[in-house]
Amino acid sequence: MTDSFDLFNHGCLIIGEVAQAHDGSLGAAHAYIDAIANAGADAVKFQTHIAAAESTPGEPWRVKFSPQDVTRYDYWQRMEFTEEQWSGLARHASERGLVFLSSAFSFEAVDLLNRIGVPAWKVGAGETTNLPMIERMARTGKPVILSSGMSTWAEMDAAVECVRKHEAPVAALQCTTAYPCPPEKLGLNVIAELRARYSCPVGLSDHSGTTYAGLAAVTLGAGILEVHVTFSRECFGPDVIASITTSELRQLVDGVRFIEKATANPVDKETMAAELSELRRMFTKSVVARTDLAAGSILREEDLALKKPGGGIPAARLSYVIGRQLRVAAKANQMIRESDLV
Repeated sequence: MTDSFDLFNHGCLIIGEVAQAHDGSLGAAHAYIDAIANAGADAVKFQTHIAAAESTPGEPWRVKFSPQDVTRYDYWQRMEFTEEQWSGLARHASERGLVFLSSAFSFEAVDLLNRIGVPAWKVGAGETTNLPMIERMARTGKPVILSSGMSTWAEMDAAVECVRKHEAPVAALQCTTAYPCPPEKLGLNVIAELRARYSCPVGLSDHSGTTYAGLAAVTLGAGILEVHVTFSRECFGPDVIASITTSELRQLVDGVRFIEKATANPVDKETMAAELSELRRMFTKSVVARTDLAAGSILREEDLALKKPGGGIPAARLSYVIGRQLRVAAKANQMIRESDLV
């Protein structure tokens, strides 16, 4: 599936983002692959960090969350896997029918991921201005998915142009770099702006920690949806607060597929009403006699009632019946029909 899966012509590509949720445990990383596959997502995404290639020992903490890592550099070292281990993760993902993706944060990480055969590149929000690295990715000819979380329009323009210069497919994701992202900062309007500006597949990289943002994005036409995933909100790690659980991922996948089916099948109201003629007869109301009425009676409003089922003179035509004369007698609750009127 990893080799033949068309990233941009599939319906919404749903990516379960593991990021650092594995906390340096290879076993946990493999467990996340199984959980994301079981939830029905299309792809699993990691982050490939090589501390010595991407950071200096003085890199500051965004949030000092780890009691076991003295520096952020120490943390990135603990998050590293060997090339053989990354290859095993990619193989496991493929066996489970998932596209394997991982964000690279250095030239060395790009080269490693290219050697193990990733089918596309995901550029994190902090790397979208790293044009030399994006160019290295684009030269492979593989699709490049750009996250716009920290970028101006000019910076996004430059990144898209960098990819297209090498004739590689490009996609752009709206993203707000906030953990978690509140609803008023999601920027769902930017999805349409990205589509209009770049005429490419677009989507949302979501940090809201809910299923709501993704469902809204797909309704607005997002073709790619990336969400951070955790086994439980009681897990350890910096991204847990901005993640959905694996069980919520299942709900999100089901919701996305439901929305896709609904939006792909517009209905015609007239045709729908005709198809529901039997239900209309059951649920609509007809004009009926409120009490026993003699032949020759001039029908008054108080002589009539509106009751189910339909099939007689419809309730909307009550005023048409008032003042008319009965040709024949009518029992209480009997439908008044056109043929009953003089």
